[in-house]
Amino acid sequence: MTVGLEHFLILSAVLFCIGLYGVLTRRNVVIILMCIEIMLNAVNISLVAFSRYVTPAVLQGQMFVIFVITVAAAEVAVGIAMIIAIYRKRQSINADTFDLLKW
Repeated sequence: MTVGLEHFLILSAVLFCIGLYGVLTRRNVVIILMCIEIMLNAVNISLVAFSRYVTPAVLQGQMFVIFVITVAAAEVAVGIAMIIAIYRKRQSINADTFDLLKW
């Protein structure tokens, strides 16, 4: 049995669903940020799989993955900075206590 495109897409879908479940159900902002990273990695797996099985001579999927990893690193840096700033003000990283933008 060989590993085909559908196996990678199933793995990607499962990882994306796990990340989405974590984003929708968790209240800790750090865990929500980690679940977003899981979702981005699921997208990376599908991009590389499509690139490998659809157009193996062109490295478009890998270039998109490098771009997504770069954006994810910037997202983590900004997200952690925001979490630290909110924690200093509110003494909590619970997502329910973030009402800074409410009237």
